[in-house]
Order: sequence, then C-alpha cells, then structure tokens
Amino acid sequence: MDNGSSAGRVTLSVSELTAYVKRLIERDELLAEVAIRGEISNFIRHRSGHLYFSLKDDASQLSCVCFRGDAWRLGFEPEDGQQVVAHGSIGVYERRGVYQLVVRAMRPDGAGELAEAIAKLRAKLEAEGLFDPSHKRALPRYPRRIALVTSLTGAAVRDLVSVISRRFPPAHLIAVPTTVQGETAPESIVGSLRLAATVCAADLVIVGRGGGSLEDLWAFYDERVVRAVFACPVPVISAVGHETDVSLCDEAADLRAPTPSAAGELAVPDVRDLIVDLEQLGARASAALLHRVKLAGSRLAAACERPVLSRPGAMVEPRWQRLDEAGVRAVRGAHLAIERLEGRLSRSSLALRAFDPRLGRRLNVMNRQGARVEDASRQARAAVMRRTHQLSARLASAQASLRALDPRRVVERGFALVWRDRDHRLVRAVADVDEGEGIHVSVADGEIDATVTGRTECAD
Repeated sequence: MDNGSSAGRVTLSVSELTAYVKRLIERDELLAEVAIRGEISNFIRHRSGHLYFSLKDDASQLSCVCFRGDAWRLGFEPEDGQQVVAHGSIGVYERRGVYQLVVRAMRPDGAGELAEAIAKLRAKLEAEGLFDPSHKRALPRYPRRIALVTSLTGAAVRDLVSVISRRFPPAHLIAVPTTVQGETAPESIVGSLRLAATVCAADLVIVGRGGGSLEDLWAFYDERVVRAVFACPVPVISAVGHETDVSLCDEAADLRAPTPSAAGELAVPDVRDLIVDLEQLGARASAALLHRVKLAGSRLAAACERPVLSRPGAMVEPRWQRLDEAGVRAVRGAHLAIERLEGRLSRSSLALRAFDPRLGRRLNVMNRQGARVEDASRQARAAVMRRTHQLSARLASAQASLRALDPRRVVERGFALVWRDRDHRLVRAVADVDEGEGIHVSVADGEIDATVTGRTECAD
C-alpha cells in the first residue's frame, strides 16, 4: 500500500483491493447465506468433479462454482438452460478478481423444470432396477420394533403413533428425528434411515411426511434418498404427501402408502381382528377335539362288541375242551398199552409152562417185570393227570385276566363317566362344574341327564 501525498488518497495494489473487497463481502451476513434463482449457462463438469457455470436472468449474470463434495449431493443433473434455485454464499475468487456464488445446494425451479428433472432421474434409476417389483420385500406380519423416519413436529408422526398404538399395542415405536424439508433434508433422511436399520435395530421402517408443494417434497425425489431407501436392509414403507403424490422414494420403497395414517394401518394388523381369529381357531380346535373323542368312543364301543371282549372265555373254552380230550386220549392209550402187555405176558406164561415146567422160575422173573411195567403205567397216568391240572390252572388264570380287562366290568362295579353338557368335556374334578350346571352320566346299562346341586371337595 502506497501512502502518497496526492490529495491524501491511498494507492492500493490489485491484490490489496481484491483482498479488501473479499473481506467486506465475507463479513456481510446477507451474503453469507443466499438463495439465487436463475438460468444455468456455460455449464462445465470438470474432471476433478467440480461444477462451473453461470446463473443469469434478463439483465445480469453471476459466476458460480459447486465443489465436488457438494456436487454429488445435488440429487439431479444440472444442464444449460435449466431454471434453478441455488443456495450458497458469495465469495471472491482473488486470482481473477471476480465475485462468485459458492453453491452448497441446488434444485430445479418451477413445475416444468422439476417435472423434467424428476423424469430424467426416474428413467436413470428405473434402468438400474431400483423400481423393479422383484426387489420388493414382504413386510413382517407382526413387527416388534418400528422406526418412524419423519419430523417430530409434524402431523405425520402423530398420525403414525395414534394409528399403530391403537391397532397393535405390542409394537415398540422409535421416532428418529429427521429434517424432511429444505436443503439439509436429503442428508438428514439418509442418516436417519441408516440409524433406523442399525442403532434402532428396527424390523420395519416408515419414512415420510405430510403433504405440501412439489418444492416442499423435493427431498423425497433426491437421488441420495431414493438409493438409501432401496439399500435399506429392512423393509421400508414410504408415505410421502397426500394420496395423489407419488415420489421417487415411494417407487423405491417396498410398499407405498398414500398417507402416513394409511402407512400405520398397512404396517401392523388390528389386534381386534387377531382376537376374532383366535376365537375362531379355538372353536375349530374344540370341535375337532370333540369329534375325535366321539370317534374314539365309537371305536371303543365297537371293540367292546367283539367276542374277545364281550365273552373273553370264548378264546379259552375251545382250548380247554381240546385239553380234556387230549387227556382222555392219553389215559385211554396208556390203559390199552398196559392191557396189551398183560395179555402178551399171560399168553407167554401159559405157553412156557405147558412146554417146560422148569421154566417157572423164569416166569416168576417175568411176573416181577410185569409188576414193574404196571408201576410205570401208573406213574405215567399220574404224570398225565398232573400236566392236565397244570394246563387247566394256566387256562383258568388267563380267562380271569381277560375278564378283568373287559371295560364293562369296570362300569358294572359301580363306576361312571361324567360329561359337561355345555362343551361335552369329561369332568375330572369338582372344580370342572358349577352349581346348577347340566351334566351327562354314562353307567353300565344306560345314560343319565342330571343337574349339579352342590359340590364337596375331598380333604387331602
């Protein structure tokens, strides 16, 4: 800086003037955060990733730069001729001595521009398969933890909490604070989706907000948000705006709900419907059990009518008779054999005596042998009789066991079966019936309908 004497003026170098102007601009609060509307011209995407362009209107033009860190978060593809609203701060590029807008965020301006940007992004994402129905996942039938990615001050979170709490009280709701409008909304939504799936350990995510203009809902058309919804590891319900609003976020989600209230209804079942279903299942189970009991009773009755149970002795009696006949045949055979031996001995004795009287001694020996044969015969008869008695005793025991197994014998001894009239269930304890309740009693020779007039429990 040259402090010359020419009328007290200060002489500045170009760099000094530029630095001074830069300080003035950077200290201005208005210029620190501005939104500029204009048309893009001279657009250049540098290989470094930075964007260089101008914003112009009918009378002026403003140089702009969007550095790589902000450029990839724009959510759409800028191009020449496009009307946009750019947010950022005014700075000075000292090397060229020009002031410029350092763009931090930008969106298309006007319904036509917004619609065109949305159409281009939709075509791009659709080509990548982000909207393919085959990628849609089924929602959990009974979600345990539901993350609500929305603003905590909007009507959407109140509607979601009210509907879900009323329909399915067991669900645990986790509200994730999220900015859903403005230039910071896309990053906030992406971060909240990540938190919902990791820190919150939710098994279902609902993302959305209430209605508004297309500009208000622009965050849900942002490419970063759409990709985050598609990549979320748990199923996502998107509920953005009103029923007529269909955002790109809706198309990428596993299920689209027309409103936040509808999202709550789609997310969980109605506990009242579950109660009705359980009652119906209980009635069906009771009817099926009763049918099984009746079928088993019919089979038991049919089994009791079989000869082996109705007359257990029928199985033993034929064997008993055959045993008697076998014993008779054995005794008869033994007697016949002895008689034959005695006859042969008698005939042999007479013949020998007539032939030679000196053989008497031999006959005496033979007589003694005949006596031994007779003793053996008697022992054989005794053994047959003992065996016969043993077999008879075993048959008698088997017959007694069969009679004891006869179901009708139990009832004939004074026992009975008692059923409740209201549900045909067997009464096993005093507490199973109430005073004045109708019961059904089955005894040996018939059935009795009765009413309970009192109850007395036996002491332990």
